Amino acid sequence: MSALVEQIAVPGLPEPVGPYAHATRLGKQIFVSGLLALDETGQVVGRGDAAAQAAHIFAVLGTILAGAGAGFADVAKLTIFLLNLDDRAALATVRQRVFGAHRPASTLVQVAGLIGDGTLMEIEAIAGTR
Repeated sequence: MSALVEQIAVPGLPEPVGPYAHATRLGKQIFVSGLLALDETGQVVGRGDAAAQAAHIFAVLGTILAGAGAGFADVAKLTIFLLNLDDRAALATVRQRVFGAHRPASTLVQVAGLIGDGTLMEIEAIAGTR
């Protein structure tokens, strides 16, 4: 790995299931890999419940951000992949609760499938630190 890019290891999170890091740091930027609603054993959290899956993903995102010295107010960009656009309302409710008045740039994409069988969404983020 380049000396410019640092892997961020977050205590309490399971090891990634593939050849990637949960997050990396490049200078003051933090890049968080796509997160699915999976528990530490790889089981789906909130099967069939978009709000429960969003809440789980944002909780994990918060843990990763904290481990990198950042918080939700430091998120500059979200990319969200949804299987079903009908889940936007449930996602938006959870997102509003998590971010409050902070409004990061965002992209929402409907996809045909996700790697986690039973997952409804995947969320990745870019954040900054001071």
